[in-house]
Amino acid sequence: MLRGTGRLIPFLTFIGLLNSELTGVLDDCFCDVESIDVFNNFKLYPQIKKLTERDYFRYYRVNLKRPCPFWPDDGHCSIKDCHVEPCPESKVPDGIKSGNYNKYSQPAGTMSDVLQCEQAKELGAINSTLSNQSKEAFADWARHDDAQDHFCELDDETSPDAEYVDLLLNPERYTGYQGPSAWRVWNSIYEENCFKPRSVYRPLNPLAPSRGDDDGEGFYDWLEGLCLEKRVFYRLISGLHSSINIHLCAEYLLDEGWGRTVWGPNIQEFRQRFDTAETKGEGTRRLKNLYFLYLIELRALYKVAPYFERTIVNLYTGNAQEDGETKELLLHIFNQIKAFPMHFDEKSMFAGNKIEAKTLKEEFRLHFKNISRIMDCVGCSKCRLWGKLQTQGLGTALKILFSEKEIQNLPERSPSKGFQLTRQEIVALINGFARLSTSINQLHNFRLMLKEKR
Repeated sequence: MLRGTGRLIPFLTFIGLLNSELTGVLDDCFCDVESIDVFNNFKLYPQIKKLTERDYFRYYRVNLKRPCPFWPDDGHCSIKDCHVEPCPESKVPDGIKSGNYNKYSQPAGTMSDVLQCEQAKELGAINSTLSNQSKEAFADWARHDDAQDHFCELDDETSPDAEYVDLLLNPERYTGYQGPSAWRVWNSIYEENCFKPRSVYRPLNPLAPSRGDDDGEGFYDWLEGLCLEKRVFYRLISGLHSSINIHLCAEYLLDEGWGRTVWGPNIQEFRQRFDTAETKGEGTRRLKNLYFLYLIELRALYKVAPYFERTIVNLYTGNAQEDGETKELLLHIFNQIKAFPMHFDEKSMFAGNKIEAKTLKEEFRLHFKNISRIMDCVGCSKCRLWGKLQTQGLGTALKILFSEKEIQNLPERSPSKGFQLTRQEIVALINGFARLSTSINQLHNFRLMLKEKR
């Protein structure tokens, strides 16, 4: 069954607008799109992709069974494999099942493992099965974690419903989850948690149905009336939304049947979400917000580098060689990030009256924490998994940016005093940024495909 067909618009017009408008300096910062493209696609993306394939970063502990705190759980995905379906026990690498400190002595998750596991599950299914021995071994990682104030609603990792999920075996891609349930999630995020003047009545949610009399012009004018912090908040959410949409367009179900499933880029779907005509002029702004979010999280990685450099932070899996190689690769990535010359300057944020700045910062934190709770209302398990991870990754980035003094005052050799990140936060931070890096790389690929069709 072939999917993704629909009304065509001139490719030449779209690619021309995309190239001409998605260029130059971004709003609220002094970095340009072209510099980010070169830096990400040719330097950082290959390295960050390799890092997320390391054992420490591929397993994410998450509770996908938490009830929605805002409305009844009546929006679960109706697609047959949108629920959790574990991979066969035989496909879990032996190093994980051994449950001892040498559990990663053999390379975990070879490509054949991934392909066989993919064949064992279908659209949207999640591999969440690990043996009890593996769970006991993973629990040992908790000794290296210390909790602190958060910008996200964190899952209780001790809950019996919390499970380790292998992210490599559960890639983020199109699952068919859409309709009223998905609309309600994003509508709650935009309309109830984004700052906006009371005079703005137009829906902020890009998925909201048009009233028919709105040509899209002036939609972003209201942002100019907001302070920097509130503009930043909206642009972060919009950038995250754009990034997720690019992932779904790049890994779309193109064909299925007769025992085969084909995933790949859906150009028509991409144009429907980002084309200037289709989106009434908003598509390019959405993509610019993706770049803006990228800069924010890149800045957080720059700021947190001393935490990993000056303190004894072990990326602990129990295999000393594996852990050492992972730490070396992470520090190499930090050095590349430090060399990037156009970082976002967050010093202007919350720089006004101390009382007002403190109030605004707390409001900023609570708004974002509320958004993280909305992720438990996503009806598709795979979408919920990646929504929770990327939201927590952004929340961790914000925590880092607002903890600059604490990071600067870290003791040289103490792993348990001062600023702390849990393993869950570290894994979410790196994987969340890797999703943004992947989006920008996929955007480059879409541009090339569109040029070929001219």
